[in-house]
Amino acid sequence: MAVPKSRVTKARRGWRRSHHALGQPAYVENPDSGELHRPHHIDLKSGMYRGRQVLEPKDDA
Repeated sequence: MAVPKSRVTKARRGWRRSHHALGQPAYVENPDSGELHRPHHIDLKSGMYRGRQVLEPKDDA
């Protein structure tokens, strides 16, 4: 069984985890409606995805 030869310090552990932080999700503007949505996701307001109508548009009522 693998056993560490010496203890990993808090600093070393922190350096290893320095790249584990979550980044902010990217958003793109829909050219038709001007709404922001995630890339490669359906624009929920217009229901469009890659130029095709996938869902029925949301009513703002």
